Amino acid sequence: MGAVLACGSKALLSHGSAAALWNIGLAPRTGAIDVTVPQGPSRKRAGVKLHRRRDLGSEHRREVAGIPVTDPISTLVDLASCRPEWQVEQAINNADRLDLVDVEALRATIAALPPRPGMACMRRLLGLDALTDTGLERKFLAIVRAANLPIPETQIWVSGYRVDFYWPALGLVAEADGWRHHRTPGEQGTDRRRDQAHLASGMTTLRFGEDQIRYRPDEVRRALTPVIARLDS
Repeated sequence: MGAVLACGSKALLSHGSAAALWNIGLAPRTGAIDVTVPQGPSRKRAGVKLHRRRDLGSEHRREVAGIPVTDPISTLVDLASCRPEWQVEQAINNADRLDLVDVEALRATIAALPPRPGMACMRRLLGLDALTDTGLERKFLAIVRAANLPIPETQIWVSGYRVDFYWPALGLVAEADGWRHHRTPGEQGTDRRRDQAHLASGMTTLRFGEDQIRYRPDEVRRALTPVIARLDS
């Protein structure tokens, strides 16, 4: 509260400090306190990390325990500008769990916002720049071919569920979890039931995230190769 008051009447707690105040699963920051103020001249304060924002209007202002703080969506975007993606994803999931945001409404809001720091990360995590199912399938199959592994069947029904990739001779299923899907509790529940049905039928299931398939294909290869070798022995 002292840091916010020291920075003027329009100042708001923000970034990592706001995330800690909203209790969205991140450890409280140590050191400087993040405070955002409207664009323009402002005096530096000891112990305060000052951020400036051109569009800091009243619609972005909330109060938690009496402390002026950025709204949850602004907090998440700010966090995405300064924290690793896994921490931002954790914050999104916890904000959803605490009913601070709705993931579908968050997608719509982020899609309509103008560019600013943190937006690219948020768009990736929310699937707004996601590959189509076909594009993800092509990239996965390219990894399989480059590793000289058996080519799976694609998009067929197994144990009552449509699966992305299936090696019938091995009893192996692989699923590609795109950014746009598998985020809501309902989607995650379907994924669990699908995996349990495959396990009950004696099959092995591997799941790969879109980030792995797009940016870390070696991780996919290192996971697939020994499993296929074991099942083929």
